[in-house]
Amino acid sequence: MSRKQELLKRHRRNKRVALLIGLLLLIVVGVGVAWWLPLLLALVGWVAHEAWFADHLFYSPQDDYQYNFPVDAEVAGVSLIGEQLRIDSPLTLAGDETLILAIQLKSTWLGRFLDPVVEMLGAEVADRQAFERGVDGVRYLNLSGLGAALVDGSLHVQGRFCRLHGTPRLWVFRQPDARQQKVMVIAPHADDAELAAFGLYSQAQDAWIVTLTAGEIEAEHYQQMGMERAEAARIKGRLRAWDSIAVPRWGGVPEAQCVQLGYFCLQLPAMQAAPDQPVASREADLSDTRLFRQFNSLPLPGDVDGAPTWNNLLADLRALLLRARPEVLVMPHPAIDPHPDHICAQAAVLEALQGLEWQPQVILGYANHLHDNDRWPMGDAYSGVSLPPVFDAGLQLTPYCLQLTVAQQRDKAMALGMMHDLQPPMPLKRKVRRWLQGALAGRRWPAEGENEFYRKAVRRHELFWRKDI
Repeated sequence: MSRKQELLKRHRRNKRVALLIGLLLLIVVGVGVAWWLPLLLALVGWVAHEAWFADHLFYSPQDDYQYNFPVDAEVAGVSLIGEQLRIDSPLTLAGDETLILAIQLKSTWLGRFLDPVVEMLGAEVADRQAFERGVDGVRYLNLSGLGAALVDGSLHVQGRFCRLHGTPRLWVFRQPDARQQKVMVIAPHADDAELAAFGLYSQAQDAWIVTLTAGEIEAEHYQQMGMERAEAARIKGRLRAWDSIAVPRWGGVPEAQCVQLGYFCLQLPAMQAAPDQPVASREADLSDTRLFRQFNSLPLPGDVDGAPTWNNLLADLRALLLRARPEVLVMPHPAIDPHPDHICAQAAVLEALQGLEWQPQVILGYANHLHDNDRWPMGDAYSGVSLPPVFDAGLQLTPYCLQLTVAQQRDKAMALGMMHDLQPPMPLKRKVRRWLQGALAGRRWPAEGENEFYRKAVRRHELFWRKDI
């Protein structure tokens, strides 16, 4: 079982225990005080849960995030005087560096009910980054894009529903611009490339998008149209296969450089475990990948028999890597993103590269999901992206941040709007929860779409983890 599933299982177990204790207390109140009081208390408790306690946060907001950055990237002489962030040592910035500031945050009492936010205000640019309610620990702000104000001393940093204290630490990461290189984005499912890297691939000198699976499962939306389960899964897979080819065109990627491999959703781990054994779709009643490859313009080794095997996947990836010869590979980071298909996607690419005559220079890892915080990136759409919760100081991580203009963020939102998987309406329970959180917790959601990824992914930063090969 993955760490994510273990944490979710523990969370649900704790919730059941709390519900049982609450039920016993309500019975005692009903018998000992008044019969109607438990009904009122149950309603109040449910509203409070939906407004303030429904987030999947599998760690304490009082825990310090733990990053271990290279010593030579840290800048000396950084201080916070009032709200002004100052640097005593000389610092020259070109403007495209990744800037990370570690600071101790402590929530106010209101910050237990409203999301604590750190606002960063410069002469010509501003940003805000949100954190966990009740935060009381070290957090990492992303100052990328605020370098000019930082250098000239005009950058003000202030907390809303939280206070900043302690001595700040600043790191500057100077890295080559990935947009000036040949990029290949590995997407386990249609929309992963857009969520993580639309801003990068739409500006890249040369980009390829390679999607590994059709994402055909969980097709209840199409079953509501009167289709049987297998038919619904097949049409969902075909639609997402089409999306994986068509939507990158919005970002300027040629059709010939958008490839759908058509393997089956959540079956990559089983394929990896038995590399030469075909693994059929869970829901589509299919054991041939070619239905979902029909929009490709390039022939691939796996087209010969359509067998959904790990060995075919490796052959497909090797053929594409040799054809595209990317300098930068963009794919999920297995230590941060826990989705099993995302972990296997990176493992497949690394295995495919073994002994290959072409090797990329850089891997940029991304995370569209987290182990222990389903809300990250926290805060509103069009705001910045702070660093995610990491509690393993032994994990070697080098952030690489790309800044997006408002126009580029809107283009990204439109790309997400074209993805069929992000179009179905929310269930009633989630709509009620959002209304309560908006009314009681001050949360806002973007107008571009109902899916949570419109809030998470449409940001002024795209955050990656860089590893030189």
